[in-house]
Amino acid sequence: MVHKMIDKVVTLAVTGASGSPYFIHLLKHLLLADVKVNLLLSSAAKIVIKTELNIDLPDNVHDLKNFFLDYFSDDLQHSDSISSLLDVYGKEDWNSPVASGSNPSHAMIVCPCSMGTLSAIAHGASNNLIERAADVMLKEHRQLILLTREMPFSSIHLENMLKLSRMGVTIMPASPGFYQQPQSIDDLLSFVIARILNQLNIRHTLGMRWGE
Repeated sequence: MVHKMIDKVVTLAVTGASGSPYFIHLLKHLLLADVKVNLLLSSAAKIVIKTELNIDLPDNVHDLKNFFLDYFSDDLQHSDSISSLLDVYGKEDWNSPVASGSNPSHAMIVCPCSMGTLSAIAHGASNNLIERAADVMLKEHRQLILLTREMPFSSIHLENMLKLSRMGVTIMPASPGFYQQPQSIDDLLSFVIARILNQLNIRHTLGMRWGE
């Protein structure tokens, strides 16, 4: 269960790194918290989601929105206006609000974040909407969180992470802890998603804090 957060807009980007369950878990809990979500998915992300979760996502952004609203319908029955909380944008939709510093989100999370996307963000590539949205967050000094997923890291990966960290980006490897004695995959997912929600100052009950 997640408590309500009002007037918070988050851009959630999904890339082709392994870790689709983290994305699904995070999107559900953001919507449960009544957070407005601008969703961006790369082409590679859709392939990975199909591989890891056996979910065939539609290509049309309108159909994608309806798919996720239907997918979470049992969890989101509390809200009559849930449709207004989710917008999905294509990778070259340069008219979307996330493409401009005049209308930035309060925060952006790339979950999971591939090393290719990490490199593009670190070097200001802006070749697609995910990269441009991240570039906007950097130049506007807004909160940017990257849930990195790779093993092992090369020196290039680590150098890019250090470069972004020095710019104020929060680097969060998908590294669940075990001190809560997880009993399921869902417990492991909740551990990581709880850390992201903590960074966003969204209260939750996804797990006990250390010492509780």
